[in-house]
Amino acid sequence: MTAAEGGAKGPRAGRTRTCIATRTQRPEAELLRFVAGPEGEVVPDLRARLPGRGVWVGAERRLVEEAVRKNLFARALKQPVKAGPELPGLVGELLRKSALGRLGLARKAGEAVTGFAKVEATIESGRAAALVIAADAAEDGRRKMEAALRRRSGSVATIPVIRVFCAEDLSLALGRPHVIHAAVLHGPAGRNFAAAAERIAHYEGCTAGSAADREGDARNDE
Repeated sequence: MTAAEGGAKGPRAGRTRTCIATRTQRPEAELLRFVAGPEGEVVPDLRARLPGRGVWVGAERRLVEEAVRKNLFARALKQPVKAGPELPGLVGELLRKSALGRLGLARKAGEAVTGFAKVEATIESGRAAALVIAADAAEDGRRKMEAALRRRSGSVATIPVIRVFCAEDLSLALGRPHVIHAAVLHGPAGRNFAAAAERIAHYEGCTAGSAADREGDARNDE
């Protein structure tokens, strides 16, 4: 059995499950499902549709690490299973791969733009659903791009700023060399990517914020 990646038919809206790490009820969209594989290994089921008994963990790396450390998967699945220290990293890679795949789909749908000038113009026009800045981008370029967000008024100024992918990953997903800045538009594919990107950011403990949030953080650091 292979790990199931995130997809269109993910966790169902309106349903809640119990996180085995915190023992709290949370919406399925905030959790990750795991099942036992044929060789007794714990398998991430990010689409929440693999057969068999499943258990749920909050979609945060630290909670998956806790479930591994405390052997919670075996208890919850009621059978001996193998959940090694590599499991949290595997989940992160699957979430990252899913998000980048959706970014590629947004490009094919015409709902992604790249390049500083084009991205800035998209922000100014109000068509951007999310701003993507490479994690290894220079700080001066980041500040200039986020300044374009702050020039917008209303809710547009608080669109997500995603900084969880390196330039190489963005370039591969978008089929263009050296992508530092990108924006996704308010279409189905663009919104799907933005949701997936925020999911991996939340998992890794660096939830995407808005330009306004970052400006406030910068003032607090002064």
